[in-house]
Order: sequence, then C-alpha cells, then structure tokens
Amino acid sequence: RGHGGYVTNPLKKSWSDEWMEKFIGNLLRWGVLLSAAVVLTSGAVYLSRYGSARPDYAVFRGEPAGLHTPAGIVQGVFHGSSRVWIQLGLLLLIATPIARVAFSIVGYVLEGDWLYIGVTGFVFAVLIFSLFASH
Repeated sequence: RGHGGYVTNPLKKSWSDEWMEKFIGNLLRWGVLLSAAVVLTSGAVYLSRYGSARPDYAVFRGEPAGLHTPAGIVQGVFHGSSRVWIQLGLLLLIATPIARVAFSIVGYVLEGDWLYIGVTGFVFAVLIFSLFASH
C-alpha cells in the first residue's frame, strides 16, 4: 500500500520517465541502424547478382506479389531473395516508430494516464490499420 492507503503499482518503483525516454531513444536508434544494415547489405547482394543486367524498359515488370504485404515479406525471407531482404529492411524502418508508439502506451499504462493511453492507443490502431490494410 502506498501513501493514504492506496494500492501502488509495484512496477512504478523501477519506472521513471527518464528511463522510458532513454529506452525509446535507443529503440529508435537501433531500429533505424538495423534497418539500414539490412537494406545496405541486401542491396549490395542484389547489385552483385543483378547489377550488370540490362534493363528492358519496353516491358513493365512490377514487384512480385509476395512483396506487397508484411506477411508476404516475412514468408519470403526464408527463400533468401535479396529483393525480399531489402523489403524487410524497409519494413523494419516502418515498424520502428510503430514500436515507439506501442512502448509509449506501456509507459502511459504504468503512469496510469488514461487520456494519453486512449490517444496513443488510437494512433497505434491507425498505424497498424494503415500497415496491414494497404491492399
């Protein structure tokens, strides 16, 4: 029990705004760095394989269907295609700020700030909807 007989959240003892800001900052930093590493490495592999191929601009060839959705990208990773890995790196880049919003919700829950939980939850829902409902 906390002050005045109220039950306190045991997680709040290790929780602080400063810790959460550092955690989210590191999440953003490492998410962008990981994304850049995946895209650069996959791009180098793609160029080493197909960099000398002559493009045929008379015929349009779009992306394969598997590269249009997050589920298709994740499934394609196991096939080893460098194009899929490039898309995965871009998906990681998109997922980084979404993860930031998700961890902000956790922080607001620990603080018990219901207004910010609601607003941030709405933003999170819109981001997830826009990511998965693009087709």
